[in-house]
Amino acid sequence: MKFWLGVTDWDWYKFSRERRPDDVNFWQPSGKQQEFRAIEKGSPFLFKLKAPHNSIGGLGFYSTQAFLPISLAWDAFGEGNGCSSLNELRQKIQKYRGRWGTAPEPNPVIGCLIVTNPIFFANEDWIPVPSDWSGPIVQGKRYDDESQIGSRLWDLVQQKPEKYRFFEQGVGLSESQLQVENSEDASPRYRERVLSRVRLGQGAFRVMITEAFQRKCAVTGERTLPVLEAAHIKPFSESGPSTISNGLLLRSDLHKLYDAGYLTVTPEYRLEVSPRLREDFDNGKIYYEMHGRPLVVTPNLERDRPNRELLRWHNDNVYQT
Repeated sequence: MKFWLGVTDWDWYKFSRERRPDDVNFWQPSGKQQEFRAIEKGSPFLFKLKAPHNSIGGLGFYSTQAFLPISLAWDAFGEGNGCSSLNELRQKIQKYRGRWGTAPEPNPVIGCLIVTNPIFFANEDWIPVPSDWSGPIVQGKRYDDESQIGSRLWDLVQQKPEKYRFFEQGVGLSESQLQVENSEDASPRYRERVLSRVRLGQGAFRVMITEAFQRKCAVTGERTLPVLEAAHIKPFSESGPSTISNGLLLRSDLHKLYDAGYLTVTPEYRLEVSPRLREDFDNGKIYYEMHGRPLVVTPNLERDRPNRELLRWHNDNVYQT
């Protein structure tokens, strides 16, 4: 099993440990469009504190990568960005960019590595960095539990979820729901005990849906990111899974109507508009023009496309006929 030891900003770590969000945005200030391929989705992501602390202070589970304007990163994760306001996040980004001579931007794009279910250790539980960690490592380093050093490190790390009561989280998700791309890369213990408890928070869910639908509204093809929202087909409150196949990327007005049951998407991926919209509000012409329209955007991967059983659940339980 491969896992990542990522270099962590102390202020980000300290703030996140105090707030303990469901998801954290392990942001990268440069925003360079470089794909993160070091580990698979679902793999452990360890937080390595810089000097003078120079220890491993926690871990989470890698969810996905995105490149977002900081305004959208803040909308998705809020304090999960490791600070208390959008303005503070902007200042932190510019502080780093200023060192590189980059001119200030009002809404710069940043790299976002989304880590879910983070666990932040008390100081006495910090783990020493591996013996081969040396030199100016800026972003992080990958380890493998099949190597001698990686195995020794993972033996120390895997004791922490038990201590921090990670395994007492509700009923876990299945491997397929976790969207793990390379499950054979995980050891049986990791797969059975850890992956079964990993959950996606709202921020990770929103980003994963946005990327899966190519940043376009599933119904209209609208590309304006600030008005696009991730909709659950079956809400989490109704035991709906936080997976890509339980989501639709919708324009904000369509999202509201979908959640209220004035719209639905059939298992054949066609939009239906309820007569109740006209009856309740005496309007809705622009929406009735969409009635019967097939979705114009669906995820490329078959496993990520809207689950037909979940769509049928919305048809039967939410849609107002």
